[in-house]
Amino acid sequence: MPERKKFNNTLKRVEAGEANGLLSWHPDRLARNTVDGGHIIYFLDLMLLVALKFPTFWFENTSQGKFMLSMAFSQGKYYVDNLSENVKRGLRQKVRRKEYPGLAPLGYINDVRHKSIVVDKRRAPLVIQSFEMYAEGGKTLQDIAGFLKTKGIMTKGKKPLSKDQIKYMLVNPFYYGHFRYYGEVYEGKHKPIMEKRLFDRVQAAIAKRCHPQKGVTAPQIFCGLLTCGMCNMAITAEKKIKYQKNGNIHEYVYYRCTRKNKAVRCTEPPTTEPVLAAQLTNILQGYALPESWAAELGRMLDEDEQKASETSDVFIADARNKIDDLEGKLQRLLDSYLDQDIDKPTYKAKQAELMSAKKTLEEQIGKLTLAANAWVEPMRNWLKFANSICETAKSGSLEAKKDALLKIEGLNLFLKNKTAQPTAAPAIAPPSENLWSALRAAKEKAAHSRHNFPKSSSLVPWEGIEPPTLSLGRRRSSTELPGQPEFPSFYPITSDKSRQSVL
Repeated sequence: MPERKKFNNTLKRVEAGEANGLLSWHPDRLARNTVDGGHIIYFLDLMLLVALKFPTFWFENTSQGKFMLSMAFSQGKYYVDNLSENVKRGLRQKVRRKEYPGLAPLGYINDVRHKSIVVDKRRAPLVIQSFEMYAEGGKTLQDIAGFLKTKGIMTKGKKPLSKDQIKYMLVNPFYYGHFRYYGEVYEGKHKPIMEKRLFDRVQAAIAKRCHPQKGVTAPQIFCGLLTCGMCNMAITAEKKIKYQKNGNIHEYVYYRCTRKNKAVRCTEPPTTEPVLAAQLTNILQGYALPESWAAELGRMLDEDEQKASETSDVFIADARNKIDDLEGKLQRLLDSYLDQDIDKPTYKAKQAELMSAKKTLEEQIGKLTLAANAWVEPMRNWLKFANSICETAKSGSLEAKKDALLKIEGLNLFLKNKTAQPTAAPAIAPPSENLWSALRAAKEKAAHSRHNFPKSSSLVPWEGIEPPTLSLGRRRSSTELPGQPEFPSFYPITSDKSRQSVL
């Protein structure tokens, strides 16, 4: 590029009369663009330069010599232009092959032997942990940089990574299998180290926490969680400051209705933040899964997973045998057609029939492989979260309590008569029945009847907690054990409706 500092300094010294000749390895070392090459030839015209010496190029300060020199400069420019085009073409070709054309990000390494990018087994778990820490909330970019420094990941100057470096890592789609090139996202062939769900959670956290608007007061913690029980408008927070004569200053936060509904004159009184926090804590405890219940449900979940896996393995093995048989029939059909034992219309019709049956079995295998135990991991996550609610309600921060309440599906919180209620106002339909409402009802029933798990028939149906397996033509019970009756005595059968309970 033009405007090279050392080159321009050399020309200034020549112009000042310090020298009248230049030594260089080749003309393309002096100039590879028309601006620098023009300066050299212009100095030769003014006799500021009288000689140029090259080990591999002959030059005389004549019209023919300057013409050959300009040709050498043009050849150098053609070389760099052509090199740039070839490099860009190679990079585009790598992108078409789903290969990232650049240095591997943190958590990966460049394998020079196979010219590929592989997972760094030591740093990849630290990157995943960094994403999880930021997604859970409460951790800043500086906290992530400090965590990585404790694990030995820092700059060459032994300093923590900057906030920009951490944020670049958190928004890089490379970690879930894609990569960004010239602002466009492409699918990569490298191995992802995390699920896209975790990446999306981090992006939502970044959008929520980064770049706050200047001059806008941050909302209070419980804003966006409740609605007014009278007019169904949102609940907002208002801060009041009280100055005492002795110099003490007290701040109070009140939560009240926004009163934006012009058709209704809302008279709902406000409530203070400590009172509201205590009420929400009590509501949260009502959705906490007791430790004994979680342990028993976890044990049943393991049994159901094992039985579902065994059932799916039997079906998959049988389907694969049928596919092998169909492939043999297809080969025999082709041999018969080539031997002219059957005509072409018969061959096409039979081939289409066999191919259709084969495709059906392959799709069934694919679906069963993906969905056989697809419900297990979400159920485990639900049990873990429901059991952790108890600890969150007891010792968690207000932010953690709000996040837990937001994660409870179907929970509608209303503020009525200074009291937070987990049910709808009289004019609003109640929330639909789901897993959380069933858990709360079961806890209330267990507390009322003073019966402990597993005697409560409202918790677990006699068939177990796994979805019914339809591949074998009948519903299997995960509670059937050798030597036991078909219906265990500790799960009373009252009606068909009780068997349909979710939990």
